[in-house]
Amino acid sequence: MRLGVAAIARPTFDVPFAEATAQGAFAALDSLGDTTVTGPRHVVLDDAGLTAAAAELEAADFDVLVIVQASFADSTLVARLAATTAAPILLWAFPEDRSGGRLRLNSLCGINLAAYVLRAEDRDIRHLYADPGDAATSERLAQLLAMPPAAAGSAPTDVVSDEADREAADAVATRLASARIGIIGDRPSGFEPCDYDAAELLRTTGVTAEAVPLPQLFARGAAAPTDAVATVRRSFAAELTGTDDLDQDSLDQSVRLHLGLTDLVASERWDAVATRCWPECFTEFGGAACAPQSRLNQKLGVPGLCEADAYGAVTSLILQWLGKEPAFVADLIHLDPTDNTAVFWHCGLAPLSMADPATSPQATVHSNRRLPLLYEFPLKAGRVTIARLSQSRGRHRLVIGGAEMVHTPLPFSGTAGVARMDQPVDSVLSTVIQEGLEHHYGIVYGDVRGPLHALADKLDFEVVAL
Repeated sequence: MRLGVAAIARPTFDVPFAEATAQGAFAALDSLGDTTVTGPRHVVLDDAGLTAAAAELEAADFDVLVIVQASFADSTLVARLAATTAAPILLWAFPEDRSGGRLRLNSLCGINLAAYVLRAEDRDIRHLYADPGDAATSERLAQLLAMPPAAAGSAPTDVVSDEADREAADAVATRLASARIGIIGDRPSGFEPCDYDAAELLRTTGVTAEAVPLPQLFARGAAAPTDAVATVRRSFAAELTGTDDLDQDSLDQSVRLHLGLTDLVASERWDAVATRCWPECFTEFGGAACAPQSRLNQKLGVPGLCEADAYGAVTSLILQWLGKEPAFVADLIHLDPTDNTAVFWHCGLAPLSMADPATSPQATVHSNRRLPLLYEFPLKAGRVTIARLSQSRGRHRLVIGGAEMVHTPLPFSGTAGVARMDQPVDSVLSTVIQEGLEHHYGIVYGDVRGPLHALADKLDFEVVAL
């Protein structure tokens, strides 16, 4: 078999670790019998490297393109590489230790984002989530390269909606019909799951989406009175340990982002807001939007979302109304088949009500951008519902799953929880990849799957079961 290969990463992650992981993947591919491997033997990090890698692959002839997701990377890298061939594509992501520290690669989320784009084009894709040094990896590679891709589709569900569920769904549908969400700034490049069509969102859900430019948020934050900044700072300090240890100027800027968001939400009468949080909140304004959006959610009942994710904001509203408490939208970043657990994580955005009561929430900085203010704590144990209002594969669907959040130490810095999934995690990942699901998943405590199924019926949305 002839393989094309390219490894991709972004420089905001742990590049030496990504390089070492990629070299292990190259060695595993080279060890396959009866196989030739063509492509650059280094990690592609930027546009220049991407252009060179694409030219090398375009000039080659191969049966399968292997994209080694050495760290998280937006879809622009994958899309350019995929455009070099009509051959099947194998997306390879890597587990990393649940160390309690920085998420060094976030590789799994990378192939999740890549699959969204590739499956929207109906590309033939396969996936591998394995350490290149594991004894079974080479055998699994050979199987994946030889076999057809897994069929699209999701696990069967035994959830049956009753009359109370239908009444709850009716109430949510009524609230959606008058809901307003704000989208501040454009979604980041290569984050297609955060796209939205305001007219289509209104037609399918009744939700009105209003877009405003990011500088409007910055202007309102900069104009916040100093006494208001001091008041919010004291409130953060009362809730969190370690605010005095942070860069105080950057902390002030993060507080100002919260005040700017609060001002916009009040003046525009938004029920939820999704912000282009990076890189400009860090690079232009000098603070993080994570804790500001979490506080908006916790204190005002207004979900705040990252990456200008409009459909994530609507998902949060639905879950909040059904669960009667704040929801959290997170990335799926780690799976462990040995205990059937999955880690759901985002930088430091979870509402404080989700914190494990046995821990003390910490104030921290963004793991890549190194600026405050973020929350850091593990999620509390308890039953959770996982959901997503989805546009995957070009149609409106409702993703619904269940899990038990378990009591464990914090798996990665920021806010994260370890969930024992109702379905086998290998099956969950197959559904995520083959259905091309978005990389953001809504989480709320309690079991609201019945009302969600009823809501899907009411809105005439297909259900994808996790």
